[in-house]
Amino acid sequence: MDARLSASLFAGLVVLLHGFTAWAAVEVNMEDRVEVFKGETAQITCMFTTDDSIDALTIQWFYVSRTGEKQKIYHQDANLKEMDQQLADRFTVNVTAATGDVVLIITDVQLKDQLEFICLVKSQTDAVSEGRTKLLVFEKPDLPTIEGVQTGIYVNKDTLSRIGSCEVKNGFPKPNITWYRNNMPLGGVSDVVSVAQSTTMESSGLFSVRSDLNLKVMKEDKDTQFYCEVTYLVPGGTRMTETSPINITVYYPSTAVHLWVESPKGKIKEGDSIIFHCYGNGNTQSSVYNIKHGEIDHDMVSNMFVLENVTRLHSGNYECTSMDMETYDQLSGNTTVHVNYLDPAVVLPANVEMAQGDDLTATCNALSSLQTHTAWFKDGRELSTGHTLRVKDATFDTAGTYKCVVTVPEIDSMQRMETLHVNVKGAPEIMKPERTDIEESLANTVELTCDVRGFPIPTVIWTTLDGKVLETTSQTDTEDSVHSVVTVEVTSDITAFCNASNVYGADGVAFNIKAIVYTTAATTTTTTSTSTSTSTSTSSTRTSTSILSSSTVQPATAVPPEKIRKEGSGVIIAVIIICLLLLAILGSVLYFLYKKGKICGRSGKQDLTKEKSSKDNIVVEMKSDNTEEAILLGVNGEKLSPSNQ
Repeated sequence: MDARLSASLFAGLVVLLHGFTAWAAVEVNMEDRVEVFKGETAQITCMFTTDDSIDALTIQWFYVSRTGEKQKIYHQDANLKEMDQQLADRFTVNVTAATGDVVLIITDVQLKDQLEFICLVKSQTDAVSEGRTKLLVFEKPDLPTIEGVQTGIYVNKDTLSRIGSCEVKNGFPKPNITWYRNNMPLGGVSDVVSVAQSTTMESSGLFSVRSDLNLKVMKEDKDTQFYCEVTYLVPGGTRMTETSPINITVYYPSTAVHLWVESPKGKIKEGDSIIFHCYGNGNTQSSVYNIKHGEIDHDMVSNMFVLENVTRLHSGNYECTSMDMETYDQLSGNTTVHVNYLDPAVVLPANVEMAQGDDLTATCNALSSLQTHTAWFKDGRELSTGHTLRVKDATFDTAGTYKCVVTVPEIDSMQRMETLHVNVKGAPEIMKPERTDIEESLANTVELTCDVRGFPIPTVIWTTLDGKVLETTSQTDTEDSVHSVVTVEVTSDITAFCNASNVYGADGVAFNIKAIVYTTAATTTTTTSTSTSTSTSTSSTRTSTSILSSSTVQPATAVPPEKIRKEGSGVIIAVIIICLLLLAILGSVLYFLYKKGKICGRSGKQDLTKEKSSKDNIVVEMKSDNTEEAILLGVNGEKLSPSNQ
């Protein structure tokens, strides 16, 4: 009995554990919602945990249609991966076994995708777990628009008056509109405020909302600003935008009239357009406004009058009159306008011709209703300030155009400008060329430039040393300068002259063109001969042995003659120095051999015979520039005695 009971308990435990294992074999977790803008990409993640391998799992995705039906999107098991072909263009599934993620990716999300999605994971032991996520789609609406009534509204009416309408289009979900009056929200209050709102679903599935405001108008509403606030949902929160404010025209009786200049702000100058505004502290539709300046009346449109391109004659008092056509009561207000002016600048003298070394005094004045500032400029650089320009000791640099600029510091862009032209008379001056000595190859051309200053304008002529006139290639004249260019063909050495002259004198400059002829020259390296002389102890007869010279011929190269001469001199000097060094080295070697007894016929006790001396002794003959006597030096460097000479 106990054995059967134990066996039964064991079998029950096995079944229980098996059931627990099947129940715990897979678990799915998903977010409650995923929010995304229309047109973006949505990722719905299904996170699962299981003891089975990925190949042992069955993974399925479904969505719940608007009718409540469950529609399959995707199926995956060990043998098959299948996506609904109608969704394959925008729907994909990524499975990551390492992290246990199954991601449903939807590109270019549309409003129709706002559905509930189901992820189902089934293990090999038939354990099933699923999760659900709602996809919420959002579309930011267009900017809202507001429109107020165009006609005036009478106060003290028994019924509500339409103030305006506000509209926002193409939002999802449906946007909400709230009306504000002077930053205070307007709600529905019986017999005072009425807000009527309507919603339209567009063919795209987006929502458009329109709101109309009706209000019982009071006098205080004449300065009231009305605007709309639109709130709409976005992924993760709520956003808000506002319309620009509008005003309404409220009709009520006037007790005073005010006239002012709306534009320009600040000081007025000639050429401006003046905008006048005239309003009473009341307003009625039957009121008529006009504005008067002196004896001239002007009608006003919408309480505004524009006076364009004003002059100083428009200065004075302006009066605005309001007449109520029902009561014929008249009210008026006035303002004073002052139009500032700046007359054209006058420069005296306007054109000046002066000699070098003279002084110049010029004045510049412009009549103005305000304080002015005067400055003189030349070549874009300010020279001085004040009405008077003084120039001393004139030179050619003095010549040119001077600008007098008169400005009104209190008013931007109010200025006048006039010019002064100055010419300085004098003999021509040729600007020093960059170079006048030019080397150029035969048959080439050289372009010569000559810049001359002087007034009256100098005449420039190009000539050669033999008096030939060269034809000018180009020439540019200004009021007091000439830029002349000539092109010369190099056929030989040429000297060209730029000659400039006017009634006050002349100037000239010479250009020396050296023609270069390219020739073929050989560079030779010469080794100078060294003579070896032998002498005997009894004879003064000296025999010189010449060392043969050798020449190495370098490849021929084309160099200018002048360069050949310079390079040849350098080579000769180098050869002489090398020969002297070789002689010195040879003498040292022979002296060393003589001391060591390496030269035949010399020992510690042996006498030198005349015959051996004549054969074995090598002497170097050196002559002094101060004496004709030849000093014979032995190989040991001692001077020979007279008996041995």
